[in-house]
Amino acid sequence: MTTLAGINELFPQPEAAPRQANSVEDMGSEAFLTLMVAQLKNQDPTKPLDNMDFMGQLAQFGTVSGIQELNTGFGGLASALTGSQALQAANLVGRDVVTEGNVGLLRPVEGTAEEGDDPALALDATVAFTGNATSATLFIQDMSGRLVYSAALPPGVSSDFRVQWDGRDGSGAQLEAGQYRVSVEALVGGVSTTVPVYAHQRVESVAIAAGTGDVALNLANGQTVGMNTIKSIL
Repeated sequence: MTTLAGINELFPQPEAAPRQANSVEDMGSEAFLTLMVAQLKNQDPTKPLDNMDFMGQLAQFGTVSGIQELNTGFGGLASALTGSQALQAANLVGRDVVTEGNVGLLRPVEGTAEEGDDPALALDATVAFTGNATSATLFIQDMSGRLVYSAALPPGVSSDFRVQWDGRDGSGAQLEAGQYRVSVEALVGGVSTTVPVYAHQRVESVAIAAGTGDVALNLANGQTVGMNTIKSIL
């Protein structure tokens, strides 16, 4: 009596398809060149490899390899730039910078205190005139919006103009140190306009954000700002 074949013999399973070779993107330069040489040696002499196909494979490999090299290069460049920016920022500690905002800090002026006396106070800012101002007025407000001081600026100013307030109100009384808002109204070309004002701030320390590597400056007024917000260094 004939023995029945097993299910695998009666219904043979198709052979597993051979694993596809790595794509060009997965190859290193040595493996790619070895494959190309073998392809040239074993090609059918009656049907040689088409030049365009050959150039296409080279271009594909060159593109992938080039992108990998660019990624590596840009990674190194980014690290170098972050390091350079951190060193530059570290050199700013203890110096004043011109910031985007018009809220300045009235603070003690170093070296002005005599024995038994409090040091003089000062708030510095830059007024960015963009046209010839026939007249201009400086206004100082506390953080509640109350006007504490005003004064006329010299006429005819047409460029950046530095102002310094000693912290005294209109009656000459000394106000407390802290933050104050600075603004300027000017008459330019016969038109009343608000002139941009940029407060000066002291850099207290430098911070580097974890993950992003962004460099930030910690200012004396408690703000933390990016290097790209600094208009100039004093």
